[in-house]
Amino acid sequence: QVQLVESGGGLEQAGGSLRLSCAASRNAFSSNYMGWYRQGPGKQRELVADITSGGLTNYADSVKGRFTISRDSAKNTLYLQMNSLKPEDTGVYYCNVIISQVKYWGRGTQVTVSS
Repeated sequence: QVQLVESGGGLEQAGGSLRLSCAASRNAFSSNYMGWYRQGPGKQRELVADITSGGLTNYADSVKGRFTISRDSAKNTLYLQMNSLKPEDTGVYYCNVIISQVKYWGRGTQVTVSS
């Protein structure tokens, strides 16, 4: 059973920082691909950043230079360090893995950035 549990969201002022965590079951963390997505109010879910098991990363243009994705194999945890937060970063952030071409999602964690 694949389990993904996000945490670390909250209310932050513009310019502040938050670190999101995604605790993954061992079978989930064995995935070659893990990512963070977000869904803002009235918007479609979009990719924020992803990372391969080899450490290759990819970021949405809107977060490049501000967000950093990383994974800790010893802790089976995926992270998203978010700096210089903007109000447009507000949304529910979801952890995602792909295993055997099937996408799995966590329940999400709310991030709200006030101006």
